[in-house]
Amino acid sequence: MSEFILPLDPNKRSTQTVDFQSALRAKIVGQAEGVQALVDLYQVFCAGLNSPGRPVGNLLFLGPTGSGKTRMVEAAAQILFGDAKSIIKVDCAEFQHSHEIAKLIGSPPGYLGHRETHPLITQDALSASHTDKLKLSFLLFDEIEKASDALWQLLLGMLDKATLTLGDNRKVDLSQTVIFLTSNLGGGEISELMQGGMGFIQPKDKPADLLDEKVERTAVEAARRKFSPEFMNRLDKVVVFHPLQRQQLEEVLAIELGHVQQRVLETAKGQFLFRVTEPGREFLLREGTDQRYGARHLKRAIERHVVYPLANLLATEQVQLGDLVRIDWDGQHNGLTFVREGEGALVSTLTAEPQPEPAVVEAKDGRSTNAPAEVVVEPRKSRAALPAATPAAAPQARKKQDRVNS
Repeated sequence: MSEFILPLDPNKRSTQTVDFQSALRAKIVGQAEGVQALVDLYQVFCAGLNSPGRPVGNLLFLGPTGSGKTRMVEAAAQILFGDAKSIIKVDCAEFQHSHEIAKLIGSPPGYLGHRETHPLITQDALSASHTDKLKLSFLLFDEIEKASDALWQLLLGMLDKATLTLGDNRKVDLSQTVIFLTSNLGGGEISELMQGGMGFIQPKDKPADLLDEKVERTAVEAARRKFSPEFMNRLDKVVVFHPLQRQQLEEVLAIELGHVQQRVLETAKGQFLFRVTEPGREFLLREGTDQRYGARHLKRAIERHVVYPLANLLATEQVQLGDLVRIDWDGQHNGLTFVREGEGALVSTLTAEPQPEPAVVEAKDGRSTNAPAEVVVEPRKSRAALPAATPAAAPQARKKQDRVNS
C-alpha cells in the first residue's frame, strides 16, 4: 500500500510577509524587482535564516533619478517602523574627501575636535528603530558614486563582516541591518535609450522585454566600471529601477494628490475636500512628464499648479471648513480653475465613535465627489445665531446660586 505524500510549497509566504508586500506595492508604483528583493529579505529575516556575521542584506539600487530608489527604502521604513525617517541616511555627497569620513565614524582620541565630532552610525542609532516584535534597522548610503575611495574601503568591511569600528575603537554590530546603496550610474544612457537617439528605430518600435533587458545591462555595466570587483562581490543583489511610463505616472499622480488631500485635512486653518477632473489630471501629467527627471518632475508640477493655489485660497479665506472644491482645466488660459461646488459643510471632528478611515480614503485620491460620512451639510449661520457657550455656562451659574442660597 503506497502512502500519498503531499509536496511542500516553497513559494508560499507567511501572512506577515504578504501584508508587508501588499502595503509596499500600494506605496510603490512599478519596480516589481525592487519590491520582490525587499520582500525576500524580510521573509528570510522573519524566519531567522539570515547569515550570521553578515548584514541582513546588501542591496544596490541603480537607475535614473526620480525612479523611486530612495522612496522604496522610506516606504519600507514607514510600513515596518511607522516612520519614514527612522532610517540612518548617509548623503554620500558630503563625503567626497577622505578626511570627511570622521563625520561618519568620529575622530580618534587626541585629534583636534574629537569631542565635538559625533559619529553618525552608532549602536544606539541603529537600535532606535527596534521594537519588541521586529529588531531590524535600515542604513542607506544615498548616491554612493559621489563618495570618496575612503568610504568605499570602509564599506568593504561593513558589507562583509557586518562590523564597523568607530574612531574611539567602539564596535558597531550591523548583523540586524539592511544596507541600501543607491546610485544614478548609467542614468543618462538609460534616458537616451528610452527617448531614442539617432537612427530609425525608436523605443516604441522595440519589444518591451528587449528594452528592459538593455536598460538593466546598461546600468549594471556602468556600476562595474565604477566600483571595484571586491565591492560588487559583496552585494547580495543589484536592482535596476526602470524609468516610469505614462500609466505608472498616472498612478503616482493619484498617490500624490492623495498626499495633498491629507495635508489639507491636517491644516489648522481649514479642512476641505477637493477633486481633480480628468482634463485637470491630463494637464498635470503633461506638465509633469519628463523622462529625464521621473516622478520628481510630476511632484513639482503638483506643487506649482495645485498646492500653491490652494494655499492662496486658504490664506485669503476663500474656502471654508468642509467646502468641496473642483479643480478643472481651462483650455483658453491653459491652466487650472478652482470652483467651489459645495458650501457650508460642517466637519464634526469630535465624534463619539471615531470611524474616519473610509471617508478619508474616499477623499484622499482627489477623485471623490461625495462628502465623507463625518461631513454634515448644513446652511451657514451667522456667529450671532450660533449658541456659543450657553449650555456650558448654565450649569456653572446654577452651582453658584446654590452656594449663595446655602
